[in-house]
Amino acid sequence: MIEVQDLVRRFGTVMAVAGLSLTIQSGEIYGLVGPDGAGKTTTFRLLVGALRPDSGQGRIGGYDLLRQIEAVRRLIGYLPQRFSLYGDLTVAENLRFFAEINGLASQEWQPRRDAMLNFVGLMEFADRQVRQLSGGMKQKLGLATALVHRPRYLLLDEPTGGVDPVTRQDFWQLIGKAVAEEGLTVLVSTPYMDEASRCTRLGFMNYGRLLAEGTPQALTQPLQGRILEVVGSPRQLLRQIAAADPAVEEVQAFGDKLHLRLRPGQVEMVRRRLPAALAAAGVQLAQLETAGPTLEDAFIELLARA
Repeated sequence: MIEVQDLVRRFGTVMAVAGLSLTIQSGEIYGLVGPDGAGKTTTFRLLVGALRPDSGQGRIGGYDLLRQIEAVRRLIGYLPQRFSLYGDLTVAENLRFFAEINGLASQEWQPRRDAMLNFVGLMEFADRQVRQLSGGMKQKLGLATALVHRPRYLLLDEPTGGVDPVTRQDFWQLIGKAVAEEGLTVLVSTPYMDEASRCTRLGFMNYGRLLAEGTPQALTQPLQGRILEVVGSPRQLLRQIAAADPAVEEVQAFGDKLHLRLRPGQVEMVRRRLPAALAAAGVQLAQLETAGPTLEDAFIELLARA
């Protein structure tokens, strides 16, 4: 497993990671979710030894994070947030390079390179320079280089940032396939709630701390029966009237709908009085119904409480 206790990392007066404790069981896909500046990338850099913590301790695969970092690194495949492969090398040359620096001999890395090229669907592009690849293909190659030395742990820092929705879908299918076929434990950060819902467990992070963690179902459970979905026009006036209701804690836009987060036990009261308030203001109400909470609803509520 991955287990850290009370990790702290400061940059001058900024507390990037503030007493973080985290346990990830073998075989999990654990997602870190949080806004920019929450400390996710710093956490990844601490786990791979690119940074040393100011205090705290941890173990990965049984090895001490501070005293046995070289042993830890051999167990980890890491895909950083910023693309870091060599643009003037070909796809195959990048894979060979990362295989060899991770200690694979030629009789090992050659079949493994080909297996990884087939795995991510880049075999036909093996001789293409990396600078000529699309963004999605670069991310798939990054995943292949992270896997080429057969790691036990895969750390992915916002791996699908800046790629199109179809490529994001393909990438997550590859992650699931890697977990099933390679027996990996995955720690991934993502800003996308649809991706977060694919994880075994999630940790909502802000200001270097975990606000909450659990399965996607457990994290949304406290908001069951507290979300109203509203559609009407004019929308801005609808939003103003809804936000003024004393039982409404938050109003968030979801496409053409508004999600109203209510105080506990207030849903029926709001369903009765809101239509009259909207009609009096000249708002045309098209829809008002209870909705299941999303992970985004849960995260916004946690940020507000924090």
